Amino acid sequence: MSRRVVITGVGVLAPGGVGVKNFWSLLSEGRTATRGITFFDPSPYRSQVAAEIDFDPEFHGLGPQQIRRMDRAAQFAVVAAREAVASSGLDLSSTDPARVGVTIGSAVGATMSLDQEYRVVSDDGRLDLVDHQYATPHLYDYFVPSSFAAEVAWEVGAGGSTTVVSTGCTSGLDSVGHAVELIREGSADTMIAGATDAPISPITMACFDAIKATTPRKDDPEHASRPFDATRNGFVLGEGAAVFVLEELGAARRRGAHIYAEIAGFASRCNAFHMTGLRADGRELSEAISTAMAEARMAPGQLDYINAHGSGTKQNDRHETAAFKTSLGQDAYRLPISSIKSMVGHSLGAIGSIEIAASVLAMENNVVPPTANLHTPDPDCDLDYVPLTARDWKTDAVLSVGSGFGGFQSAMVLARPDRSEG
Repeated sequence: MSRRVVITGVGVLAPGGVGVKNFWSLLSEGRTATRGITFFDPSPYRSQVAAEIDFDPEFHGLGPQQIRRMDRAAQFAVVAAREAVASSGLDLSSTDPARVGVTIGSAVGATMSLDQEYRVVSDDGRLDLVDHQYATPHLYDYFVPSSFAAEVAWEVGAGGSTTVVSTGCTSGLDSVGHAVELIREGSADTMIAGATDAPISPITMACFDAIKATTPRKDDPEHASRPFDATRNGFVLGEGAAVFVLEELGAARRRGAHIYAEIAGFASRCNAFHMTGLRADGRELSEAISTAMAEARMAPGQLDYINAHGSGTKQNDRHETAAFKTSLGQDAYRLPISSIKSMVGHSLGAIGSIEIAASVLAMENNVVPPTANLHTPDPDCDLDYVPLTARDWKTDAVLSVGSGFGGFQSAMVLARPDRSEG
């Protein structure tokens, strides 16, 4: 029988506040952290809003050399890992380093540092032939996203499998799913797993402008992210990280650890259809959901809440609604469903892990976070998308899903361990 894997530590950096407590406060109160971009002059761009983090790396314990060496996304991952390990109560110094691994997801790697370094070596774009002598000695680390996982491994003293998973916007789900498999197969006893991205840069904004995926709504930044609302017109770019401590259930219980949730099921599919397009019927996401539910040995009637991808594009929201109906049948109409992207934006590869954190905190507090800014529901999205206000709701089992460019579709089932034993 494969080993059961649980979450015993959580660390989060998200727009609106650093740390699990601030993150949950924002979600449970239905506040939004979207605003006009402050990192650079956004006036040349179609989309001029984002969900930024007010982050001081020195305040959060990073030294001058770490700050100089690490991209902003790597800094996020290290700070989130510290919080996760501290909350787990696990003394990693007394464990065999070879039995501790790291998986970190990221969609776009060291975007901000690469953007900045290109400006330097090209003299702000004036030089066709760039001058490498002006480049930072850490430029190689920015080109190789595996540096993110290496930084976390060095921070926690992990000597086992150390991997970056990059599957676009499902990276945060897929990295945790990979970590679960390593524990189940016996390759590791403990995994530090999650995802990070800091993509709010001119190059990223230009790329999404080109395909009109991000919202042009700049007159009201706080209400610009509107998943499942009839007036939505694109997502709001965000940034952040979430990292977890994963352990085998028996080991966690023996040391008396607080268990946030069991990762009971996970599955991923690809639509092999279009780089950015989605089939209207949501077939591949539906298959991922059904497979994850089967692995968890759970029927749709046993779910209590769905944490949706809910990006705020018409294509995604309708695709996702169809997938819920196909995979869950009539229970899709019963379940509360919400998108936290309405409050913290879409942090690309990081968001899947941030949404896992939101899901386990919903279980911890028996509260379903709302879909903010949902005033005019899209008639084609006719499920219970929990508009505007959080809802007290007994939550023992949660489905969290993700959808990404390239056709990636992932689903994860989180449950209380004692429930899955019943």
